[in-house]
Amino acid sequence: MKRNLLSVAKLAAACAAVMFLSIGSLAGSAAAADKVYNMKIQSLFPHGDLSMETLKVFAESAAAKSNGRLKIKVFAEPDLVPGDQLFGATKQGVVDMLQGMGGMWGGMVPVGYVEFNLPLAFSVPEAKTFQDQAKAVRDFYLNKGFMDLLRQEYAKQGLYLLDIHTYGPVPFVLSKKPIKTCADLKGLKMKADGGNMEYHNGVGMQSVAISPTEAYMALKLGTVDIAEWDVSAVTGMKWHEVAPYWVRGMECDQTMGHILVSMEKWNKLPDDLKAAMHAAAEDYWHATVKAYEGEMEAVQKVVKEGKLTINELDQECKDAYAKVAHEMWNNYAKQDEASAKAIQMIKEWRGVK
Repeated sequence: MKRNLLSVAKLAAACAAVMFLSIGSLAGSAAAADKVYNMKIQSLFPHGDLSMETLKVFAESAAAKSNGRLKIKVFAEPDLVPGDQLFGATKQGVVDMLQGMGGMWGGMVPVGYVEFNLPLAFSVPEAKTFQDQAKAVRDFYLNKGFMDLLRQEYAKQGLYLLDIHTYGPVPFVLSKKPIKTCADLKGLKMKADGGNMEYHNGVGMQSVAISPTEAYMALKLGTVDIAEWDVSAVTGMKWHEVAPYWVRGMECDQTMGHILVSMEKWNKLPDDLKAAMHAAAEDYWHATVKAYEGEMEAVQKVVKEGKLTINELDQECKDAYAKVAHEMWNNYAKQDEASAKAIQMIKEWRGVK
């Protein structure tokens, strides 16, 4: 009898232990499911930049799609770190994620130079609208293996490439005088940046590195004759007041930026929150397309008002630009294996031999 009572007592104790562990496990699961992740994203660009200001869409969407478990705070350059330190700070996890463009860190990830503003790489002449151009470029990234290649290269740096966004057509070129031919361009002093300096020099101009904040006065005083930036050259910086000719025919229809996430931080997210962040980043993509489309419509209004005149380059000059661009493609392909693969993908997509 004593032995039976002892057995009953042991069984009861065992059941209580199992119940305690089960309750603890359920409580732990509930706590994990309710955990809030506070994250910071910094833009490469300052307050007022269209892509930076639109980042609020990404943060708000992430919060909504995660039922409040993703709380992303948005910062502009240089709120947390200077722009030239942003890549390293995100890689180290000091900043959780960044919004910027590959050309800024091409010295560390060479294919970044291919990804951002490779001349004519993302021109889609068969697309009739800004939305159609954007859709075609996104399809190339997501469905032709280009995004997979880029993700592999950024992963080597401890970063996850979340998604892309657009900056609209670049280079957006404004001139002080009418331009139709490459003969009109020859010898002009051009405010240009990065690889585009080589691009414009290839058709006879003399590129000069000038800050965009100084370009208005440089154009007004004749320090430069012609200048490039993005659409905000008109909508934000009003360069058309001193350079009223919009030169078209050598630009990418869409120029891409991206969001990079610290791989360490990314790997700590549950799968459902990773999915929520992907969905939020896609919302940001659509927000930038809409925003830059609106900017282009604003420019067309300036054209209709007679304050800006469109100058379309003749075919001979377009061909000259294309020749320089494709020579640059071949040179970029020599950077490393990833760049060579990226260029080949672009050539196959655009039908360039």
